[in-house]
Amino acid sequence: MSNNMNVLVVGAGMMAGEYCKVIKALSYNPIVIGRGEDNAAKLEKEMQIPALRGGIEKNLSQVSAAVTHAIVTVNINQLAHITEVLLNAGIKNILVEKPAGVDFQEIEDLATLAKIKNSNVYVAYNRRFYASTQKALEIIQADGGVTSFSFEFTEWGHVIKKTTHPQDVKEKWFLANSTHVVDLAFFLGGFPKEMNSYVQGSLDWHKCGSIYAGAGISEKGALFSYQANWSAPGRWSVEVLTQKHRLYLKPMEKLQVQDIGSVTVELVEIDDKLDLLYKPGLYCETESFLKGYDDGKKITIAEQLEHMQFYEKMEGKTYKRT
Repeated sequence: MSNNMNVLVVGAGMMAGEYCKVIKALSYNPIVIGRGEDNAAKLEKEMQIPALRGGIEKNLSQVSAAVTHAIVTVNINQLAHITEVLLNAGIKNILVEKPAGVDFQEIEDLATLAKIKNSNVYVAYNRRFYASTQKALEIIQADGGVTSFSFEFTEWGHVIKKTTHPQDVKEKWFLANSTHVVDLAFFLGGFPKEMNSYVQGSLDWHKCGSIYAGAGISEKGALFSYQANWSAPGRWSVEVLTQKHRLYLKPMEKLQVQDIGSVTVELVEIDDKLDLLYKPGLYCETESFLKGYDDGKKITIAEQLEHMQFYEKMEGKTYKRT
């Protein structure tokens, strides 16, 4: 049974459908605004809910008075614009898909506008909400904290090259996709206090780099290192070390652990039923957003702006500023 709270979902693609599943499971009412006919018709059929066509400018005035929360699921090059429109329409709580903008300037502008409008804008990094992440946090706390960590954000360059993503999105692939891994690693071990970063190589679709390495010390006092090679085999992974355990998130949906004094790596039992029923992490992330949980996992747009300094350094370039 619905509790009559309406949640605006902007976009009608695959991610919009995933959010609508969760919104309905939480007994809220999704209101979808899409652009094109195909995605809207498909979502309507799969989710059994109506979807408005023609984009946000055409439809927002019809629904803005009825919603307090909105979720933005559009393409990366439209994330900042749509979020700005929602803020100017007076919507006070917004969850925008990562990374919220294509560069420093877009994210800074959003952070400024959110502050002016006294609104809450959060950036959706769903891996913070995995059941495996929650279990890792519990072990880390019980062990007295992280002493060191490492991570890999290798992308499959040969696969991405063939995708239909626009070239301008591919050029921002580190920010648009790889920061899923980077954010999770720093969430667990602490964001950098000091960091040295190195970049080499290039790809046809990503001229600014393909091989990454670096190391530093986090704000929690943990030493860390990272690497990625987009022109070689590899996969995403995060490894976290405490005084008692080495924790492996590889794949990130699972948690494996090695005890001190042992070479055996064992799979940890986790309560991941929600990650199996829905897109992993999405149920808990959406619930946290809609119910306003103070769980320390949500990323504000102001925090995302702070994180941009690390992302820029790791990628070896400065995003365009005006």
